[in-house]
Order: sequence, then C-alpha cells, then structure tokens
Amino acid sequence: MPTLEEIRKRKLEELMQVQQQQVHEHAQVQQQVEKMESVVRQFFTKEALARYGNLKAAHQEKALQLLLVLFQAIQKGQIRGKIEDEVLKKVLEQLAPKKKEINIKRA
Repeated sequence: MPTLEEIRKRKLEELMQVQQQQVHEHAQVQQQVEKMESVVRQFFTKEALARYGNLKAAHQEKALQLLLVLFQAIQKGQIRGKIEDEVLKKVLEQLAPKKKEINIKRA
C-alpha cells in the first residue's frame, strides 16, 4: 500500500506534467497567432495598422477575432490589395454585437 508521501509525490508529478502540457499548448497557439498576424499585417495600410495596434492594446479578444476574419478572407482570396482603414472599420462594425433598442412608451 502506497504511503502518503508517495501519493503526494505522484500527484505533484501529474500536476507538473499537466502544467507543462498547458504551457506547450499556449506556446503553440501564440505561435499560430503570430504567423497569422505577420500575414495580415502585410495587407494593412499605415492607418489600418495603427488602428489594429490600438485595438490590440485595448481589446485583445476583438483584435484576435478581427485577425482571424481577415486571415480567412486572405486565404480564400477575397482580399487582394491593401486593407484600408475604412474597410477595417466596417469589419469591426460587423463583428460588434448588435445593440437592441429599447423604447419605453408611457400610457
């Protein structure tokens, strides 16, 4: 029958393996994001690149969504030229959730 110390040691080793696996997976995802970003950045104009940089600093999740949408469009061949700032604004508007208007009427 294993002693308490052996059980603790085994549990600690399992936790360390899980943590190493998570770190490895995070590194892989980060590497993929960097590859996508390097491809998409080539298509940005100077103004669009500045807007993307601001968005990335303020809202990382939205920037990642935008990056994914643009990367997929580039891969499909839907984007051939430069991505202007106005185009970037339109894509961001489409990604934003629709706000529901609430009208209160008094009787």
